[in-house]
Amino acid sequence: MGSVPEVPFPDTPGSLPGVEVLGLSRLVTRIGRRTDGGYGPVRPAFHLVISVRAGLLPCSVDSTECVAPGGSWLWVRPGQVLRFRSGALDAEGAAVLFQANVLGPDAVAAVGLDQRAWRLPVTLPPPADAPVRQTLAMLETEQRRLGSLPVDVHAGIMRHLLAVLLMRLTHLPDDPRARAAGSEAFHCFHQAVENGFTRSHRVADYARCLGYSVRTLSRATRAAVGHGAKRLIDDRVLLEAKRMLLHTALPASRIAERLGFPHATAFTRFFRERTGRTPTAFRLHANRTQD
Repeated sequence: MGSVPEVPFPDTPGSLPGVEVLGLSRLVTRIGRRTDGGYGPVRPAFHLVISVRAGLLPCSVDSTECVAPGGSWLWVRPGQVLRFRSGALDAEGAAVLFQANVLGPDAVAAVGLDQRAWRLPVTLPPPADAPVRQTLAMLETEQRRLGSLPVDVHAGIMRHLLAVLLMRLTHLPDDPRARAAGSEAFHCFHQAVENGFTRSHRVADYARCLGYSVRTLSRATRAAVGHGAKRLIDDRVLLEAKRMLLHTALPASRIAERLGFPHATAFTRFFRERTGRTPTAFRLHANRTQD
């Protein structure tokens, strides 16, 4: 069992560097990594925003199985493990591929680009859906018009339309959780966990480094994602543990070491409490399911 292959941003002739819009079937064909049993897992090195217009898109993101229906959106972020399932080519829609550096710092902050969210497809309420789809249509049209304007002007339009699309997707009307997710305390904590979850699993350590109290981080996290700060850390550790168990041949003892556990027994206890299985049993069950 090898590691999941990383998919670099495509270098498509006639497209601007850093942003591209593809038809959904073309995306599945290009990065889906066909196998005898369907599609293998891949790890895109770029952001991928998928709009399903009709049909059903079966896939998994970080081992979370989902079927995205027509009218839904799915955002896969760099480093997440994406796997299309049989029938993916039957779905109709579009995908926006982009690298983070095409957005300005204000847009990056406004859309929470470094926050991992959207574990399942999102269907927007009708008042919010129409302007988002209009923006996507403008982005598709602008890509087709490459050559009608100077390249730098065309690139600027694409960047601005991309920023508008992402802002509309991440700031839905009457969504208090989206507003709370923008709090400075949560943003700093979330980024610190992303950078340090293999070294520390304690909220107090992050609070001390960031200059916040444990209570402040817990309050900010609960307002943003609906649960406490400790669970945010544990969820991130568990996600990485599942990735390693599913997509590498590392023994549990090595995974425990890489994830910052003092010994394999502590890792096994942590994993069993949260999944109901030992790491070894989880790996065996997942392999049988995928065969």
